[in-house]
Amino acid sequence: MIHPHTALHFINEDVGYGVRATRPIPCGTVTWVMDRLDQTFTPSAVARMRPVERDTLEHYSYRNHRGHYVFCWDHARYMNHSFLPNCVATAYACELAVRDIEAGEELLNDYGFLNIREPFRPRDEGTRRKVVYPDDLKRHHSHWDDLLKPAFAQLQRVEQHLQPAFSPARWRQVMRVAQGKTPMKSILNNLLS
Repeated sequence: MIHPHTALHFINEDVGYGVRATRPIPCGTVTWVMDRLDQTFTPSAVARMRPVERDTLEHYSYRNHRGHYVFCWDHARYMNHSFLPNCVATAYACELAVRDIEAGEELLNDYGFLNIREPFRPRDEGTRRKVVYPDDLKRHHSHWDDLLKPAFAQLQRVEQHLQPAFSPARWRQVMRVAQGKTPMKSILNNLLS
């Protein structure tokens, strides 16, 4: 489930649609959480799909650490890539804003942490990285972990609209990390096994 202070917008001809903040979203805010409406498909289920269904699923989903395709039911599936993401996936089936996001600003992921199947060359942002690779999670997890640690430290200080979408057990895990009672699990835990 995507944060309620977001909306689907046409971005440009290159990327199509994307997700913009409708109000400011502070660092440490949960911007997305996997909920019961998100659908998960095994690789064998995907292989049995019609080509048009499979193509849609492969375009608008990510793969979890089990290799299952996760298809978000809401406009979260329209989040675009950036090598300078303002939202980063955690090992707790949620994403955090890793810096303040202004109203009107696009929410962005780095597709490198989504277990993509094929290399992907996005628009050039002037960064050192130019291509998203299937093994980026192995190569860049420490950088993403470094972005997440200060965001977790802010989690208790900001309003969490998506808390009701968490199971009580998962929310307790997230809060224990935010309170410094448990070390943060690395995003590397999301690596396809």
